[in-house]
Amino acid sequence: MITLTTRNTTHSSASRASNDAPIVFVVDDDVSVRESLELRIEAEGWRPETFASAEEFLARPRPLVPSCLVLDVALPDVNGLDLQKRVAVDRSDMPVIFITGHGDVPITVQAMKAGAIEFLTKPFRDDVLVSAIRHALERSQRALAREAKIKALRESYGSLTPREREVMVLVTSGLLNKQVGGELGISEITVKAHRGQVMRKMRADSLPALVNMVANLGLATALTA
Repeated sequence: MITLTTRNTTHSSASRASNDAPIVFVVDDDVSVRESLELRIEAEGWRPETFASAEEFLARPRPLVPSCLVLDVALPDVNGLDLQKRVAVDRSDMPVIFITGHGDVPITVQAMKAGAIEFLTKPFRDDVLVSAIRHALERSQRALAREAKIKALRESYGSLTPREREVMVLVTSGLLNKQVGGELGISEITVKAHRGQVMRKMRADSLPALVNMVANLGLATALTA
């Protein structure tokens, strides 16, 4: 079971973990719970950051490493469910694990429907919490990787000229070079030249790879709209 302990400080600790270690945020107005969770999180090699209220947590800039939020349902300012909604919009890569002193089925259902990955009732076993946190951090890492991939694609797309963008979308829609030329009023040779530039700038090693990039950028939908 999570054992409640008392320490001298009520603030977030300076974790012994490295600066690039995953961060586990804890928002709970009970100082003994915060300190107990802080110790358990540190023992796993993660970085704990604890907060007594939702507003304190929201003032903390979004981290650039995998992270998750261990969140109490009942808070002194914004309640846990409302904070979950804010996190879903502003920090979608940060999974939420709810903890509560009172099991409440309707609240549990509401939290899970809103995307929480776990809802734990105090007291809960160490291994259950650690497993939930590990799962949450893995999900966060995948989300950040997807975000980084999309960001890189957008930067590459931004390097294309307007004509290259037109060629890219038309080529990936299934048209032949000659057909693309007819659509744009340019020669087939010119289409081939633009296509080569597109492949180079987008770092695409094949047409299927380029098609996948267009889909990830949402351009395929724009073409058929």
